[in-house]
Amino acid sequence: MIALLQRVLKASVRVEGALAGQCGPGLLVLFCAEKGDTVELAAKLARKTLGLRIFGDKAGRMNRSVRDAGGSILVVSQFTLAADCSSGNRPSFTGAAAPGDGRALYEAYVEALRSGGLSVETGRFGARMEVSLVNDGPVTIWLRLP
Repeated sequence: MIALLQRVLKASVRVEGALAGQCGPGLLVLFCAEKGDTVELAAKLARKTLGLRIFGDKAGRMNRSVRDAGGSILVVSQFTLAADCSSGNRPSFTGAAAPGDGRALYEAYVEALRSGGLSVETGRFGARMEVSLVNDGPVTIWLRLP
């Protein structure tokens, strides 16, 4: 399971020209479920996302979590994070979870984040989306749980 976290001043996602979700300041999370991932792993990744100390404290040091900072979260599904580019020039996505499993794990991750008490919005699973963001820092953290 992969989550690419970007600390943002603001972020939004549009589907077919219509706003689907937005956040800010807080986190834009690009999420990918892989074959063999579980609901328990989604909950663990959500806890890690909520607790990761990547927001500045009064001294400007990254010492606060999104929860501590009172931020919001936008989660966008992105199976392409599972790309295997080790052979040739065309990525292979065979490591990504099947669409049905991926959707269930995406929804479990989002619900686990929401249980943390923050505002959490989403894109639309499986849709072609336009994502806009203003990265803060820039701070981009890649989380991968086996």
